[in-house]
Amino acid sequence: MTSLARMPLLLLLAGLASASMIAPAAVALAEESFHDARSFFYGGIVGLVLTTLITIAQATRRHNRTASRQLLALLAAFVVLPAVFAVPFHEAVRTTSFLNAYVEMVSSFTTTGSTLFAPDRLSAAEHLWRAQVGWLGGLLMWVAAAAILAPLTLGGFEVTASGEPGQSVAAGSARRDMFDPSQRLATTASRLVPVYVGLTGALWLLLLIAGDPPLLALIHAMSTLATSGISAVAGPSQAPSGMAGEMIIFCFLFFALSRLTFSGDTRGLTRSRLRDDPEFRMGLLIVLALPLTLFLRHWIAAFDVGAEQNLGAGLRALWGGLFMSLSFLTTTGFESGDWSAVRFWSGLETPGVILMGLAIIGGGVATTAGGVKLLRIYALYLAGVREMEKLVHPHSVGRSGVMARRIRRQGAFVAWVFFMMFAMSIAAISLAFALTGLDFENAMVMTIAGLTNCGPLIRVAAEQPVILNELGATAKMIYAGAMVLGRLELLAIFVLLTPGIWRD
Repeated sequence: MTSLARMPLLLLLAGLASASMIAPAAVALAEESFHDARSFFYGGIVGLVLTTLITIAQATRRHNRTASRQLLALLAAFVVLPAVFAVPFHEAVRTTSFLNAYVEMVSSFTTTGSTLFAPDRLSAAEHLWRAQVGWLGGLLMWVAAAAILAPLTLGGFEVTASGEPGQSVAAGSARRDMFDPSQRLATTASRLVPVYVGLTGALWLLLLIAGDPPLLALIHAMSTLATSGISAVAGPSQAPSGMAGEMIIFCFLFFALSRLTFSGDTRGLTRSRLRDDPEFRMGLLIVLALPLTLFLRHWIAAFDVGAEQNLGAGLRALWGGLFMSLSFLTTTGFESGDWSAVRFWSGLETPGVILMGLAIIGGGVATTAGGVKLLRIYALYLAGVREMEKLVHPHSVGRSGVMARRIRRQGAFVAWVFFMMFAMSIAAISLAFALTGLDFENAMVMTIAGLTNCGPLIRVAAEQPVILNELGATAKMIYAGAMVLGRLELLAIFVLLTPGIWRD
């Protein structure tokens, strides 16, 4: 693993991407879809040969010397690798352009989950490839969070770190983190890959027991762990497992609320116990409070008229609200089979606003979820509460503890800066979409879907679902750029443009 980590990161990822093409080739061969099998098999072989030759040519050079160069390679991966993923996909589908295939792969790799294709248009191997690319993108973010973003205090770590974004966390610890980035990458991958694979396998087995076919269960398992929301049948609501499958997926979505649910590799920057983790507690509060509010809204509205209530319908509406809240808070975007019951029960006329709000909040730092992230929201909450306390008691002293003071002061400031950058990104990208001919509502929905990496929003948040395949080439490329920007975050892009980070 260490020797592999010393390869150029982009080449390493390209090689792994090429090798992973063998899986859909085997599925296509088993189903006697020989064209798909040839497309993925030849794509994998050509990719492996090219990456091997380039690696040999670069063997005498030392790579991955600094965390900043790994960050640049991470950005390049989200831009370049989708083109590699798109080659066999474009060849297999045959009836689409390479641009459509590229945008589809950007959507999958950034775990956004938007699609340009109806489920019945793609074969089983092609559906598996979409889910597999999303799964690989989720794994990359798991590893990159601890190996690349944490040493540079990016990706949400800047809220609790003492250093500035793009700089060391502390004089000693950060220098050790950045001393040998390749070694840190190898160590992190060796620790997290078995966990990621194990959780995916466990979810796959549970969905099999619930009644899903093996391939569909695998696709949903991959999509859940990666929070990509990719499905071959328009989500778990259409799967044979039904509500049982939804409940199983619901339990595994909690891994996107806090990194402490699956790893303690970054606990030096956060709380050490899950029950004390502010992200997890805030996520639970949102997931419970929103459905209960919608549930009780019905009773309050019906109190004056004395209407009789159906308890079974109410419980199904409550479950649908719970699932949808967690699904869109983690930016997965799976739709519950009881979502229509939620809307009917609560009388909710504008569900898109709530779903977009959940996606903007996002999941936990250093997880596969997108959005602003719960830790940044928590920092803004602490700062707001403290300011209101000072209005009432100007000479009061805030809560004790170094971490609490850091989050409330420096952390809240950085979180506010990020939130403003996020808001300006929404405005700029929405304007760009509007210039391509989209109306305001669809432009806003697509912008938020891209920046939060919650692609299913374009299907459920707008009054009329946005058909990506009907958009022009310019709009598709803007959407691809928004997805990459949302995945890596604008703050990381600014850090890459800072000259000081390259002087090391």
